[in-house]
Amino acid sequence: MHWTDINTNHNIPAGKNNAQDAQARLNTMTMQLLEPGTPGVPPFPSDRSPWNLAPSHALEHALALIRRKETAVQAWALLADPGTLPAPEERSGPLAGIPFGVKDVIDVAGLPTRCGSTASDDRPALFHAASVDMLVNAGAIPLGKTVTAEYAFRHPGPTRNPWNPAHTPGGSSSGSAAAVAAGMVPFALSTQTGGSIIRPAAYCGVPGFKPSYGALSREGMQLTSESLDTLGWHAADMDWVERCADILLPAAPAAPARPLEQCRIAIIDMSPEAVLEPEGRMAMDQAVDALRRAGADCVAHDASRELEMLARAHAAIMKYEFARNLAPVARTRPDGLTPSLLQNVEEGWNVPSPLYREMCALQHEMRTHWKALSGGADYILTPPAAGPAPTGHAFTGAPAFNKCWTVLGWPCLHIPVRTGAGGLPTGVQLIGPWNEDFSLISLGKQLEALLAQTQP
Repeated sequence: MHWTDINTNHNIPAGKNNAQDAQARLNTMTMQLLEPGTPGVPPFPSDRSPWNLAPSHALEHALALIRRKETAVQAWALLADPGTLPAPEERSGPLAGIPFGVKDVIDVAGLPTRCGSTASDDRPALFHAASVDMLVNAGAIPLGKTVTAEYAFRHPGPTRNPWNPAHTPGGSSSGSAAAVAAGMVPFALSTQTGGSIIRPAAYCGVPGFKPSYGALSREGMQLTSESLDTLGWHAADMDWVERCADILLPAAPAAPARPLEQCRIAIIDMSPEAVLEPEGRMAMDQAVDALRRAGADCVAHDASRELEMLARAHAAIMKYEFARNLAPVARTRPDGLTPSLLQNVEEGWNVPSPLYREMCALQHEMRTHWKALSGGADYILTPPAAGPAPTGHAFTGAPAFNKCWTVLGWPCLHIPVRTGAGGLPTGVQLIGPWNEDFSLISLGKQLEALLAQTQP
């Protein structure tokens, strides 16, 4: 497969141009992002292209939007040569001819996996990752690799937020979230070690799903933390979240959706490491109000003690495993890595082994303590981030409202709720018990429908 490496076109100068030039450039980028006739912001997720087109038209639609929007969004690290893509009308299966993106830490046969770094191997992968292969077998077509932060860690790629290019799209799965938010593809594969699926989903205003830990094979994915890394996806709406789950996750026994009148939902609105901002609070309140009006029993729950323990566990496990997984690259190609990544590798070697073992034991123990952390509720509702996407691109936001749930390995789902005064989206995060993925998706579909009724 031939491809086009488009990272070389992603060098946007910072700090050298005067303020007027910088603002003019951002204004131009903003205009490039907008659909013709929109009132100043990209369409809310429910208004995006339905992607229920004929297979050949779906691929043409995706390529046309990429051509029109990629210069401004910069969601793709590299794109497959359209001439090498399979003919959509010859594809078969439940996703026949549907294009999708793949975060550039996941293998696609014929394309290199660069992990957002020049230190990586530039040779094409021989095989699809297991997750990509499952989607391809269902008829879908991988268009290319979406931008990731350096080795899915902190140093951001060039991607801009489709709602406002002056703001971060989040990280590390920035390209996947932005490509979906800009309407380029209906879904894109992503990964999460701390908050790398849910937070970009919140900042870019799209659904994002992190399945239960262990539910989806990580074969063909660059690991940074074997105890935390989870493969998931961003999607244009909850129907696409569900369609991907039907392909990628172990089949669940058929069961009717639980009526909201029978649901008890714990409201946990705090983090031991961050304070919820007013815009984040308004999104939580709007979601709670919609759920209560539909009959759900929403009750505040204090899990501060458990969350503090889990935050400590995440720090120790992440640093310990990150150092050992990235050590071969750091030792062989240090010149190709950022000082921040090298420093974190060094810090990880300083995590005592007894502390690491203790935190892993805590992780496994608390994973089964759903009742204690939820107060006996069926689901948990919590913020996906402190507030809307921060201004600038050097900082992709903090995973303070995500990392604890990643430690537990419970399924997490972001649902967009509203856009604030600044035109940036905010949402909420739903969490379910381990391996209750389809039940959580069902709840997410119901909440999405309720919120759509309140949109102007």
